Parts: sequence; structure tokens; C-alpha cells
Amino acid sequence: MTDLQLYDYWRSSAAFRIRIGLNLKGLEYTSLPIDLMRDVQSAADYLQRNPQGLVPALITGEGQLLTQSIAILEWLEETVPEPPLLPAGALERARVRSMVQAIACDIHPLNNLRVQRYLVDSVGLNEEAKLAWYQHWIALGFTALEQQVTGEHYCFGSRPTLADICLVPQMYNARRFQQDLAPYPRLVAITEHLAQLPAFAAAAPEAVVAA
Repeated sequence: MTDLQLYDYWRSSAAFRIRIGLNLKGLEYTSLPIDLMRDVQSAADYLQRNPQGLVPALITGEGQLLTQSIAILEWLEETVPEPPLLPAGALERARVRSMVQAIACDIHPLNNLRVQRYLVDSVGLNEEAKLAWYQHWIALGFTALEQQVTGEHYCFGSRPTLADICLVPQMYNARRFQQDLAPYPRLVAITEHLAQLPAFAAAAPEAVVAA
């Protein structure tokens, strides 16, 4: 698979997921930076490509545009099956997808940049109250996820899955926003292990900025 182009932002957790997935699949891609802090995602030319005005978005080798990080990861899994990012059995795949959705559907959307800006600009929360909002939803989600993970080095099984791809960026954000991670030793241990793997390390925000 060639000529992949990723609309990316270095600190976007959703884009971070795609960078990890592409690296795990051994795929090369061209990064097309979209500066979320400067609202480049709201520019007319980008909205023509992606009406949601979000990152990531992936242009395939056939020139098709894909949006939404989990849909993109599922597409990668279907089109580049090796190495697999989901277990073989239907029940096991459902377990992994449950963890994926806990992060991508229940935690992340309540804490992304659009929500944070709305809380400040429209609701009138100050920075302290906004931080408390963020930490509340992270704690609620991580408390459940701490019980769901089953592996020592991975969220599930003995190799990286889509759940690990979602966990690492969410943990990165939690640290950014001063979350107390002491109640989640399993999640912390898994993340520390994953951070040492080349595919994860090369996708980290600091590595992207330095490149």
C-alpha cells in the first residue's frame, strides 16, 4: 500500500492512534499537518475535503478520503491484515472493541479540543473548572478500564491490539492534564511497556515534532 497521506496534528490523540496503527502495519505515509490551535481545520479548503473539520483524515493510495480514527484503523486491519490488531476469535475481538469504544466513544469525546473550547467560551468555565471536568471523565473511564484490561504488557493478549493503540494517546493526554494515575497501576504499566516499542515511540507527539 503506497501513497498514503495523513491529515495530522502532532498532539491530537485521534491522529496519534493512526500514526501508531500505520507504524504497526509497517506502512509509510506522508504527514499533512493541520494546526488545530490555529483553526486550520475550519478553513474552507479543508472543510471541502472533510466536512467534520477534524483530524485525522487519511487519503488512500486510490485517492479516497477516510475519516474517524476507529473507522480508519478498522480499514487498515481489513486491507493490511498482518500483523493483526484484533484477536482471531469473535468473542475476543468483541472484548478488544469494548475497550476501544470505552476510550474513543466514552472518554475522548468529552475531553477533546472542541469541548474544552466550548466549556470556556460558551459555558464560561475558568481553567480550574475545565481541568476538573477533564479529570472527572478520565477518572470515570480509567476506573472501569483498569478492571477490563487482562494482560500484563498489553490490554489484551500477547501483542498490541486496537485497545493499546487507543490507550497510549489517552494516557498521554491524562498526563498532560495532571491526572492522578496512581489508581490505575495496570494501565500505567501497560503504557510504559508500549512506549518502548518502536511503532509507539515513533508515533509519540514529541517524536513527530522532532522529525
